[in-house]
Amino acid sequence: MRARRAASLTMCAALAALGGCAAGPDYRRPDPPAIAAYRPVPNDTQHYRLDGEIPAQWWQVFGSADLNTLVERALAANPNIDAARAALRQAQENVAAQRGAFWPQAGAELSPSRQKIAGNLTSPLSSGAGLYSLHTAQLTVAYAPDIFGGNRRAVESLSASADVQAFELEAARLSIASNVVMAAFQEASLRGQIAAAENLAGLQMQMLNLARRQFELGAIAKAGLITQEAALAQTRALLPPLRKQLAQVRDLLTALVGDFPDQELAVRFELDHLALPQQLPLTLPAQLVAQRPDVCAAEAQVHVAAAQVGIAVANRLPQFAIGGGIGSVAARLPDLFKSGTGFWSVIGSIAQPIFQGGALAHRQAAAQAGYEQALAQYRATLIAAFQNVADTLYALDQDRDALESATAARDAAERAFAIARRQTELGDISQFALLGIEQTYLQTLIVEVQAKTNRYADAAALFQALGGGW
Repeated sequence: MRARRAASLTMCAALAALGGCAAGPDYRRPDPPAIAAYRPVPNDTQHYRLDGEIPAQWWQVFGSADLNTLVERALAANPNIDAARAALRQAQENVAAQRGAFWPQAGAELSPSRQKIAGNLTSPLSSGAGLYSLHTAQLTVAYAPDIFGGNRRAVESLSASADVQAFELEAARLSIASNVVMAAFQEASLRGQIAAAENLAGLQMQMLNLARRQFELGAIAKAGLITQEAALAQTRALLPPLRKQLAQVRDLLTALVGDFPDQELAVRFELDHLALPQQLPLTLPAQLVAQRPDVCAAEAQVHVAAAQVGIAVANRLPQFAIGGGIGSVAARLPDLFKSGTGFWSVIGSIAQPIFQGGALAHRQAAAQAGYEQALAQYRATLIAAFQNVADTLYALDQDRDALESATAARDAAERAFAIARRQTELGDISQFALLGIEQTYLQTLIVEVQAKTNRYADAAALFQALGGGW
């Protein structure tokens, strides 16, 4: 048994020297999830382009040149993206640095010294001087053969870490683009709500003036007047929070493009200047694993953890090293490299850990636990990604129904207002009744603005949930 094990180790060492064997488990990608759909397929699927390709500049589908410009500006200037790019470069340089361990390490050294020996000792010089100078020049070469692949596993781990940073960069780009788009939609929604509320407040002011005249004439009771005053105050109370939100959204957009709040944006967003895409791409569930940068980053973390197990295993195996040096030593600097001053050495070593209090075994167990943790986190990220898409699809279905209902309510209120206005011209109803019908119409406008904004926002959320078009 021992002979067979020794033969196996010898064969593994020989293969490793040729790059064919490395300690620890070889990384294998997790199996893709066996699901056919994100959620039960909706009855009405004409709004989705099944297995459609997501465009790289997906925000362009909303038909706003200002939005396109702002997103591109944010992607070029946002400091979070700059930080992600720097982190990627750092990871790539760490990989290149670790690859240097595959090569022999050489160094040159010049060591001048001034020494005095005790009088009762013999001088190392032929002159017998007790005070002398010594100059040493040498070239050293050291090489650690990667017999069991510990360095290869280290390079593998760092390469996977660089992959993580690459996916983090894509995730940062997707997040910034999505945040700009969502903030632009929110600004458009707030402007629409503010305009409707201001119009509503203006109508309520007219109704209040009419109610005051009617009260003076004794046509209505005091309660009717107070009711109109309360309605106007309630509408006016809506405006400060809406204006505060609008200012904060503008500040958010300014920050997303890398500017400070005192630098006012030149663009404004209105719902009328945006286009709602008639069709949305819906990729197959199997493609989501490769499209979502957070899922790809989680998978790369699994690769990092797997390579760490290999490093821990290699640390428990013999470590080989070869070194040597050549140089010259002389009492006078001009005598360096003369005949008789040269020296050389060749050193080889094999080090096998024998007893370290179980530290190496526990480190391997810790690395294995880290690998299992990374696998669990990958699965959690994958489940969350599919949940995200399913939630967004459900929201889009409901958004469509909500917008259709809101539009129908607005159309009905608009027709009622047109009829009431004609009746007022004919003297069939009072001006007070007309203003009440117009108030209902403007209220339906606010609801429609909110419903339309939700559909814009959830359409953008679908692009984000599917991973963008990177």
